[in-house]
Amino acid sequence: MGNPAFLPALGLLRSRMTLTIRPARLDEAQALSELCRRSKAHWGYDAGFMALSEASLTVRPAQITAGHVLVAERDGKTVAVASLNPLGAHTIDLQHLFVEPDEIDHGIGRSLFSAACELARALGGKMLSILSDPYAEAFYKQMGATRIGDAPSDAVPDRMLPLLEFPL
Repeated sequence: MGNPAFLPALGLLRSRMTLTIRPARLDEAQALSELCRRSKAHWGYDAGFMALSEASLTVRPAQITAGHVLVAERDGKTVAVASLNPLGAHTIDLQHLFVEPDEIDHGIGRSLFSAACELARALGGKMLSILSDPYAEAFYKQMGATRIGDAPSDAVPDRMLPLLEFPL
């Protein structure tokens, strides 16, 4: 599972009230992918759209093994997931950041985004790249990201999405 020993030193293993952020476990890949799908569906996307998005909403075991996936738990229940994908020498892609629908607007996304940024820095990142769902763009801007343009969806043909950057 990568090198989780460095996470406590970076403050990634933390509790805030009852929120704990920790590295994902390999046996959680399917449950985390299902969380991503529930969170995406919350925004009213139809079944056809969700089917096209299936691959992009999947948390891969290799990501977990590499130590690139974080989980947020509240009272022992998984409530959010974030994953990173190193793109080059200093750019890290925020591949997933999804919160259980009934936990949205409770500060979990903010805490998990901050932890993902810490992990990205530990991986040598200087810039976080975010291909954002339109419904999430305002959140990332509130976190300090800047929209740099649009980019093609990695899931839905002919769909353009906001592309943002966040300096690490």
